[in-house]
Amino acid sequence: MKSSLASQWSAFLVVGGMLATSALPLHAQTSGWEQRARAYARGYVRPVSAPSPADNATTPARVALGKALFFDPRLSRSNFVSCASCHNPALSWGDGNARGTGDEMRTLGRRTPTLLNVAWAEALFWDGRAATLEAQALGPVTSAAEMNLKLDDLVVRLSAVPAYVAMFERGYPGQGITGVTIGKAIAAYERTIVSGRSSFDRWVAGDPRAISEEAKQGFVLFNTSGRCSQCHAGWRFTDDGFQDIGLPGEDVGRGKYVDLPEVQHTFKTPTLRNVDRRAPYMHDGSVATLEQVIDLYDQGGEAQRPSLSAEMHALNLKPEEKRALIAFLRTLTSDDRPTTIPVLPRGQQ
Repeated sequence: MKSSLASQWSAFLVVGGMLATSALPLHAQTSGWEQRARAYARGYVRPVSAPSPADNATTPARVALGKALFFDPRLSRSNFVSCASCHNPALSWGDGNARGTGDEMRTLGRRTPTLLNVAWAEALFWDGRAATLEAQALGPVTSAAEMNLKLDDLVVRLSAVPAYVAMFERGYPGQGITGVTIGKAIAAYERTIVSGRSSFDRWVAGDPRAISEEAKQGFVLFNTSGRCSQCHAGWRFTDDGFQDIGLPGEDVGRGKYVDLPEVQHTFKTPTLRNVDRRAPYMHDGSVATLEQVIDLYDQGGEAQRPSLSAEMHALNLKPEEKRALIAFLRTLTSDDRPTTIPVLPRGQQ
């Protein structure tokens, strides 16, 4: 069962709604896109507040603790890498690289996903191996390829810092510093990483001049012949599902954990919020630009195999339709509040 954030953590969110269910035919003219686009707007309204589980309700004390842990390099074996090293707020909570960087500067196999709006996410990581945000928070810390620190060693490190002992007591009274409370605190902070209002949100809220006619045409295409909304649904523009979109490669993604032919080579549908600030794209960072992303979908993917999503087939989009889709995607970029780097608790390294 989930509960809402305390009011002080929901001030930057807007009112929420339901999924779109209607569809209208696409017309060639560029006038009148407002009316047609409005038919889909109700499916993309932002929620009032972010959810949190009953056993880890979001509080200021827990968020402050989680934020310190998130930016603290002492969570890595080398004392050099923090969660923020890969999930950089200045890079839309990614790292801007095609592949992540792990312990001893080794290149990882997949691109670092953004943390934007993960409070609502299900089945985390590209392959969905973490069922909760609390489990996800500890995954990179204990991964030998990433931060490479044993949980018991981390507990000892943090317990040697009096300020952390006090912060854990404020956030989780009587529970102490454990793997469980460390994961909970980081998750509590991550639930506050929410994309701000974009021009698209202002349009959804009723301002017809917030986005261009071209972007409105792109939004209609997004929901009709472009077939984008089949997976990129709702205000976060993801259904939290897993799809094989025909990228070449040996990585089986979700198929490592679900032994079914149709699940092989499937990866989590990413959010499209702030997407024009998060290049390169795909789980392996193999697509450099949004234009190339549109081209990939337009041709129905590259690798043809049994697991290829039924949604992947040639779209035969016109050049002006591709431009309209890009114009719409750019309306999802928000001017987010600057993130301040916390002063970390001093103590034993």
